[in-house]
Amino acid sequence: MSTTIKAPKQSPYGMIAILLAGAFVSILNSTLLNVALPSMMKDLDVKETTIQWLATGYMLVNGILIPTTAFLIQKFSVRQLFITAMLLFTIGTITSALAGVFPILLTGRMIQAAGSAVMMPLLMNVLLTSFPIEKRGGAMGIFGLVMIFAPAIGPTLSGWIVEHYDWRTLFYMIIPFAVIVLTFAFFKLKDKKEKVSITIDALSLVLSSIGFGGLLYGFSSAGDKGWGSPAVYITLIVGALSLASFIIRQLRLEQPILDFRVYKYPMFALASAISILINMAMFSAMILMPIYLQQIRGISPMDSGLLMLPGAIVMGIMSPITGKLFDKYGAKALALIGLLITVGTTYAFSQLTDSTTYTTLIIMYTVRMFGMSMVMMPVMTNGLNQLPQKLNPHGTAMNSTLSQVSGAIGTALLVTVMSSRTKHHAEDLISKAMSKLTEQPSPETLAQMKGHLLMEATINGINDSFTVSVLIAAIAFIAAFFIKRVNVTAASAKLQESPQKQVVAK
Repeated sequence: MSTTIKAPKQSPYGMIAILLAGAFVSILNSTLLNVALPSMMKDLDVKETTIQWLATGYMLVNGILIPTTAFLIQKFSVRQLFITAMLLFTIGTITSALAGVFPILLTGRMIQAAGSAVMMPLLMNVLLTSFPIEKRGGAMGIFGLVMIFAPAIGPTLSGWIVEHYDWRTLFYMIIPFAVIVLTFAFFKLKDKKEKVSITIDALSLVLSSIGFGGLLYGFSSAGDKGWGSPAVYITLIVGALSLASFIIRQLRLEQPILDFRVYKYPMFALASAISILINMAMFSAMILMPIYLQQIRGISPMDSGLLMLPGAIVMGIMSPITGKLFDKYGAKALALIGLLITVGTTYAFSQLTDSTTYTTLIIMYTVRMFGMSMVMMPVMTNGLNQLPQKLNPHGTAMNSTLSQVSGAIGTALLVTVMSSRTKHHAEDLISKAMSKLTEQPSPETLAQMKGHLLMEATINGINDSFTVSVLIAAIAFIAAFFIKRVNVTAASAKLQESPQKQVVAK
């Protein structure tokens, strides 16, 4: 039995405001850690391939749990789901704040992720059912503006805190905000929902977890263990087979956890493919830039965060503008322009040196974010517009799942490329330098020389990783030529294809 939520005649702005607040706190806490990762590496005495699990593990849990949100949205009320999610998020935040060792910190982050997994699909579904198709671009643009504000202040705030306080403050400061949102939700969030007799398929949940988990673990381990390690290729094979089994099972179930029939709609399928590629490319700058700025250039965490602030602000400003432009012109023109800018600026990042100026980096990063602001929301909204109402929960869950998993795999892949290529460049540079020596240098001189060469090798490794991002973004650019605008009249007719339920915000 498929159920959806139908908006009342007046959109539930009270409910949307509370859901936005919860999603804002969740996203803020996620972006806070990017600039802090180098400091956390030193404090917890772990390597890049380990510390990245704070980002990768967070997205992995999201990727495992988000497929269940289509089922959860149909089964439970918005109030029940949101309060449970915020409670888990708050518990995870407290656990992370009190963590003294990496495993406890990672556990806290995963509990946080279990809560945040529900928030975005739930909010997206309420937005889709609260506004008519011809006004969704503007509505999604306002949603994007609010959601971009968190990443805008996150890195800068994180940089200032890490520079003056312990990194655990990043979690302590979130706790009161999470408690306030949870309190408001408990007393103010109310919605009407009939009981629905559907059950979750346990085997599908197991296959989904093994599938996404295996793929991610394989990609993440490759940088440390090498692609020839059994731990890498066996987990990749098991993950791929499990994911294939999961998809086949969903197509055979009458009530699938995640309905892959959404891919019968070509614009949704194309939007998913482009979103996957952009997410993978986007995380190159988010993960690699703090490493380049702080470890190679010696730039403070505060200045690292400030460098990313203008780009995030530009994305926030552009979000409602691109929403309006989407309603008027469609997604294709916006996506092509945005992706062309993204490819060009990502290529510029693949040419970094140890003397690239701070001003140049700010301009490159800001222009790159401007390009991406023209792609993500218009392409996603165009794809969702083609789905009938009964598939909205599955469409939003699918988008959120692929966003998290592609971001996680992109992060793991790009860090792996950086680590392996850095090692290759280091061996090559040291070998060439040693062959040119006419006499044996002193131990101090030798150590200084190797340190300089290792820094150069790391820059080359980062550049190679950005080069991979260029190729990924270029494929997305080519795919954007096939975007077609969804006919609003035809799409609106599909909204009547399924029984609908009513949600009321008080």
